[in-house]
This record gives sequence, C-alpha cells and structure tokens, in this order.
Amino acid sequence: MKNIDPMLLIDFYKAVHAEMLPKNITKSVSYFTPRMSRVKMWDKVVMFGLQGFIKKYLVDYFKDEFFSRDFDAVISEYKRIMDAALGAEAYKIEKIKKLHKLGYLPIEIISLPEGSMVPMHVPMLGITNTHPDFAWLPQSLESFISAESWHPMIAATVGNTYRQIVNKYYSLTCDDNASRAKALGAFDFRGEECTDSAIKAGAGWCLSFLNTATVPVIPYLERYYNCDCTKESVAFGSPSTEHSVMCSNFAVDGDEVTLLKRLLTEIYPNTSFSAVLDSYDYWNIIDNVLVTIKDEILAHNGCMLMRGDSGDCVEVVTKTVFKLWDIFGGTVNSKGYKVLDPHVKAIYGDSITVERCGQIYKILTENGFACSNVALGVGSFSMQCIEEDGILKPFTRDTFSSCIKATYCEIGGKPYPIFKNPKDGGFKKSQKGCCIVTKDENGQFVYTDGHTWQEACECNDNLLVPVFRDGKMLKEQSLKEIRAILHGGEF
Repeated sequence: MKNIDPMLLIDFYKAVHAEMLPKNITKSVSYFTPRMSRVKMWDKVVMFGLQGFIKKYLVDYFKDEFFSRDFDAVISEYKRIMDAALGAEAYKIEKIKKLHKLGYLPIEIISLPEGSMVPMHVPMLGITNTHPDFAWLPQSLESFISAESWHPMIAATVGNTYRQIVNKYYSLTCDDNASRAKALGAFDFRGEECTDSAIKAGAGWCLSFLNTATVPVIPYLERYYNCDCTKESVAFGSPSTEHSVMCSNFAVDGDEVTLLKRLLTEIYPNTSFSAVLDSYDYWNIIDNVLVTIKDEILAHNGCMLMRGDSGDCVEVVTKTVFKLWDIFGGTVNSKGYKVLDPHVKAIYGDSITVERCGQIYKILTENGFACSNVALGVGSFSMQCIEEDGILKPFTRDTFSSCIKATYCEIGGKPYPIFKNPKDGGFKKSQKGCCIVTKDENGQFVYTDGHTWQEACECNDNLLVPVFRDGKMLKEQSLKEIRAILHGGEF
C-alpha cells in the first residue's frame, strides 16, 4: 500500500458524499459500534487496535503520503483515478485541494480505553471534524477505519476467550505461580489473510498470552503500544523442530533418536525445546524411543516438549501426558494434582480450538493431572473461525456487525440529531445524536444518546475521551496498561 494517496483508501461512493450533504453543514459525528454478536458465547468484544491504526495511518501515513507530498502530484493522482473510474463530472476535487493546503487531518477521535470489554450496542469510539469545512471527512474515513479495526478486535476477543478457559482450569489444578500467560501460543502467521493481518491478530492475541510464533508482533507492539521487549515481557518464541528438520536428519541417520540425542546434549544442553515426533510413528517414539534416551532427558538442563502433529489432538496430547508420567514420574502439587518431571512436557500446536482446549483440560483434570503439563497451540483457524454447536462461524466484520454510523450534525450553527431506524432492520437501528458512555452499578459499560456534541464533551463522566486531534495523539496506552485493563490487573 506504500505510495497510495490515503484519500484513495475509500469506497468510490465516498468521493461524492461531500456534495450531497446538507448545505452549510459544519460538523458531523459518527460512532463505531458493535451492534450484535453472531457467536452465542460472546456478548462483548475487546476494544483493541485503534492506537496502532492512528499512529500508523492517521499520523505517519497521512503525513508521508499526503501532506508531505507535492500538491500537484497528489491532486493529479487523485484526479487521474477518479476521472477514469467515476467520471470527471461525478465528484469535486476542491475538497481534496483544501485538505492538502490545510496541512493536517482535521479530525478528533474519542474512545473507550483499549483492553475494555465492550457490550453490544455500546459505541467504542467516535469521530468528528475539528474544522467547519470538513464535515464530510469523518464518514469518508469509515471504510478505512473499519477495515483496519474489526480483525484485531476479534483476535483480542479470541485470545481473551482462551485465557478465561486457562484461568478456570489453572485455578483448579495448578499451583498459583504457574504462568497462565504461557499456557497457549499462537501459530497463525502462515494462515492469515496477509502479513499485516497476521501482525495485528498476533498483537491482539498478546493481550492475553505471551507465546507466539509471529516475530513481527514485537516491533509492532513496541512501535505503537509503548513497550520494550528488552525490559518487559512482550512476547516469547521457543526453539522447535519441524518436519523438514526431522525428515532430513532421518534421511541421513536412518532414525530419529540420533537427532534427539544431539538436541539434548549438543544443540540445546541448557535450553528447553519442542520436537515434533510424528513424522513417521509418534507412539513408537513415546513408547519405545524415549525410554532409551531417558538418561539424556533427565540430565538435560531444560524441558523437552513432545509434540504430536496428527491424529485426534485431544487424545494425542492427553494420552502423551499419561505415558510421560508412567516413564518419568513427577510430583503432586499443592492442589493435589500430578505435575510431570520438569524435564518433560506434552505440546500440540495450531489445532487447539476453544472447544478442544476445554476438552483437553477437562480430561487432564478428571484424571488428576495439572493442566500446566501441556502447552497448547492456536492456529489461523481459531483467529478466523469458531465452531459453536457443530456450526463453523467464520469471522468477518459482521461477526459483531461492527459499523461506523453518523448520528449527529450541525448545520448553520444548529444541532441536528440524526439516526437510522429501518422498519425491518432490527439490530441496524443506530444511536441518535451524540453519546455519553458510563458504567452501571455492575461495572458494565452503558450509554445514553440524544446529546449535543457540546453536552457530550462537557460531561465529566463520559468515558469516551479524546485520543487524537488534528494529526496528533492526545492520549496513549502501553501494552502493560491494556493487559491490566483486560485482565483486572492480573496478567
């Protein structure tokens, strides 16, 4: 997307709305709202991704690719494309010229804190113009904001869903010092729609967990969410084999045990690692080969994680724990559950759905094992789809029917609440006027509408607060702060 004029990051019809709006309009206000959930287990969505979007696009991208570029080059590019696609008579170029000459983005964005669990129908953010000549601009940015926002919010909601399962079973079966943030890891990079999508989804995941295979999550979070991986826990990776490693060594050695010994004694004598063991016969490795290298495993200054990668993952990972106990033994923790010898553990990567995660933990619990005996992996399926009642529900913008709708304008100095209320629209009814978001007696977000912009701004209790205005960030959050909000201060 480099070098594309950001004013072209629109649906075509957005280019003509400025001329269609009422004459003498000086202000418009729109809100981004999750209107309904198509997943029964979710009635709230995690607010996340806005700060990254603002910094990357509304600050840096608009500066580099619009305001800092030559006026004639910007205008000619816009005009060339619009003339060819819409026709020169369909739109007016003057608004783009005026914006470039203004030299900054005359927009204010108000928002709830990132990390908040936001119920359906409650506006998460609002957008308005700060200059009377640009009332058309907030809704012109609708598609851009929407396209960049819905997936990181869903990914953050997915991560939080897994975290709640971990919290439940770790509270029951694990010592209190067991790291919940390391219980699961994301392995979704290769299956996401594109690299940008993978990075933002990984960032959403890292609100709830530390483990991910997506390396660029760290520079993204450092750049946009005020953290430093050298000074705090941002995200962790782990050494692991893959089938190319196992199979190429097998081709040379004629077995897998030679490599396993080398990993334990030469390559990673002081480092934990996982080894995929199903390239040929997983249960032969578990039942027969591990016994022959038991001394090397117990002398290893780290943990070897036994990874299956085929078959029924619920059965494979739980059965592996039982067999490892029989071979290596372990201890019983403070809550009465078995914990494997620290040199061994079971892992299963990128096949663990929400449903399977719960099943694995339930089986371990019922058999007297702590759930920390397994490390589980979440792949791209879980970042893009969920299974509920035997039905696959793919994630889209419509998972939460997330949308940006105009609800207020000022024309000739007079305020006008505006709204949509389709007769047969159901959830598509919008707010009317400006909104004030507060919390009820149970600590849940609620809103009232019907206010003027001035009333909403002057309400000290309004939790929608300015975070961006006229090209500059006004309020920022760190990754640590967002994690604390989402997890009640206990990450």
